[in-house]
This record gives sequence, structure tokens and C-alpha cells, in this order.
Amino acid sequence: MRKQFSKISKISGEVSLPGDKSMSHRSLLFAALAEGTSTIKNLLESEDVQTTQECLRKLGVKIWQEGETYFVEGAGKNGFKEPGKPLYCGNSGTTTRLISGILAAQNFPTILTGDDSLSKRPMKRVIDPLSKMGCNFESNEKQTLPLKIIPSGEINPIDYHLKVASAQVKGAILLAGLHSKGITSVIEDTLITRDHTERMLNLSFEETDGRKITKVSSSNFPKRSDYFVPGDFSTAAFFIVLGLIIPDTNLVLKNVSLNKTRIPLVDVLKGMGGNIMIEKTGETNNEPYGNIHISGSELKNIQIDKKIIPAIIDEIPILSIAGIFAEGDFEIRGAEELRVKESDRIKSIISNIEKTGLKIKEYDDGFTITGKMNNQSCTFESYGDHRIAMAFAILSSLIEQGGEVNDFECAAVSNPRFIEQLGSIKSQ
Repeated sequence: MRKQFSKISKISGEVSLPGDKSMSHRSLLFAALAEGTSTIKNLLESEDVQTTQECLRKLGVKIWQEGETYFVEGAGKNGFKEPGKPLYCGNSGTTTRLISGILAAQNFPTILTGDDSLSKRPMKRVIDPLSKMGCNFESNEKQTLPLKIIPSGEINPIDYHLKVASAQVKGAILLAGLHSKGITSVIEDTLITRDHTERMLNLSFEETDGRKITKVSSSNFPKRSDYFVPGDFSTAAFFIVLGLIIPDTNLVLKNVSLNKTRIPLVDVLKGMGGNIMIEKTGETNNEPYGNIHISGSELKNIQIDKKIIPAIIDEIPILSIAGIFAEGDFEIRGAEELRVKESDRIKSIISNIEKTGLKIKEYDDGFTITGKMNNQSCTFESYGDHRIAMAFAILSSLIEQGGEVNDFECAAVSNPRFIEQLGSIKSQ
């Protein structure tokens, strides 16, 4: 589906965003592990999160909805049932990697499959640590999906140094560690990743000199809970950038996750001159949330520290759009992880931005954007990647003659209500 976006000259108002994607996945998984019935409010109703629901249902977990509340009747420890066929993970890397940690501790084998995009994404990063914990795997030479998980019947505690800055890998190890009597430690030596798993499970951790050690054992096994999922900051980022670029903006994003590992983009944008005000309003399951106020700003590009790249990796597509409208050249380095997302996001961003007439230089780990736009009407490609689709919908909404995005329906992976939300803040 090709979607047309016209130029937006003014935005104002308030918008409540759908639940955080990372926390939505985890609330479902933790509730499914617990004994008893948990509730989840503001669960993200996206394709990825629905994929997690379907996988859990095939494992025997009962999930139902009443009004705006989801109910999950947990299976308890080792209470999952062997599925009659492979679990299809769709396009969701989060589902695939997190659920691998749980399935590694069950008493039956499971096969995970996915769509063409997911089947190209690396699984070695979870196979290696889970193998050290006693699980066996069968895969292809590239160690991608389909993947057969063959538990040994016992999870061994390990001390594991994360080799790639990935909250999904960390989460898989911690979820497997819940099934061990011994203590499993995950060590992040330099690049600290998102911490939703440890926060929501209330795990102990130590942070010293940029090094973080998180510990887990069976004593941390989740209990039934009532979850409220704050708004997704990665979704908010699209509206934050739009609001900063358009003059006279007066926009409030309500009840957004303010987890400190999720919002370093705010610091980057403030460093660029962005007028952003954070108002904390509450906390749920050790996760803070609040309102984000945005006003139109004059932005200047700055040097972005490689150390924060893991914390802003999902926001780089939309940050690149901010960079186009900021004074000076925009550069991202240290972002090679973009190569193994839903698309090769470095190539996706470059090929789309080149259509505007801007000059762009590609590196293995990023790119530099220079020059000025001389094409004010473009048709962009989504490459089947939800964040690329929404980033270039925002760019289309900012250029003089508007623009189009092909295959925009993939945005439903994380935000099926994007068009509706964009329309709600557009001032006539």
C-alpha cells in the first residue's frame, strides 16, 4: 500500500500513545510464567505483540481481553504445553529471542520460524549463551531461523559477558536463568543496554565505572501482577522530531515511558537545541512514566557519542530526519547493529535520503549527510521496516510538496494507529 502524506505546517494538542513495545512483550511473557491471573492495561496492539500472544497461546497459555484490559492465566514454572507445530514469530525479533530463553528451560523441544526478514536476522547471539546454560540447538550454517530448541532438562547458571549490545540477548539469558537454582550473571562491560527485563523482574544489579552486572535465579521467578504499560518512547520519537522541526509547535505526549535507558535521544535532541520538557507523573513495575512537552526549535547537528548508540539504536531513522533539518552535517558512527534490523537500516536510510538530493556517505557502521534537499516531492520505500516507514512518513510531512511511502502497512508492526495519531495533532 502506497501512502500519501501532505506537508504539515502546524501541530498542537495532546496525544496518548500505545503501550511500549518492549514492555508489552515482557508483561505478556512474565504473566505467562507466573501462577495465577495477571492483568495488563495499555498493552500495545501491534503485529509484533500479537505474535507473542499467539506463541504463548500455542504453548497453552490462556489470554483474553475485557474492554481495555488483557488477562493472562499463567502456566507457572514448567507449565507450558508442547505445541503441535512450530511457533511462527512473524517479523518479531523480540518475540524470537526472549521466548528462546524460556523455551530453553522447558521439557520439550520447540521449533521457531519467522517471515523472510526475521529469517535473515542473527540467532547465534542467543544460541551461544543458551548453549552454555545446557540447551541444545539445531539450525542452518548461518544460524538463523528456523531454529530448533532442544532443552537438556536442566539450566546451568553462568557468568556471561555480553558480546553484542542487545537487550534481547540479555533478556533471553535472564529468562533462562529464572529456571536455575544457581545465580546467573550477565555482565555488560562498556555499552549498557535497555533494562526493562531487570526492572520488571526487580532483579539486583551493580553499576560501576560504566560496567553493569545483573543477577538472576529461581528466587526471582515472576508472580502474578497487574501491569500498566506506559506509552512507547520509540513511537513518541517520531512525534517529538516532527514537533521540534515545525515552528510554533505546542505538543504534549501523555504517559510515555521515561526509563533512563530508553530516553537518551532526548539528551541528543536537547544538545541539538531541542525544546523538550519532561514531566514525571508516575511509576509502574519499577518503570517511570510521564508527559513530554515539545516546542518548535532551531536545531544544530552535534557529534553523537558512540557509547549511547545502543540506547538510541531504534530511534536513529527518525534522528536522521532531525539531522536533515538541523544546521550543519549529520553523522552517525558505531551503529553497525542497524545492518541486522528488520532491514539493513543503513542502506534503507541512505537510499531514501538520496532521493531528496542530499549527499550521503556510507560507512560500515553509519553514514554522513551533507548538502541541501533539491527534490521536494519524493516516493520513499519502507523496505518492509516499520521504523523506516514512519521516519519517512515524517519526512514526507515536512517537505514542501509532501511525499509518499510504499508498503506503509508494515508500520503496524509497532504502531497500527500512526496515521490516526498524526492526524489528531495536525492543526488546520
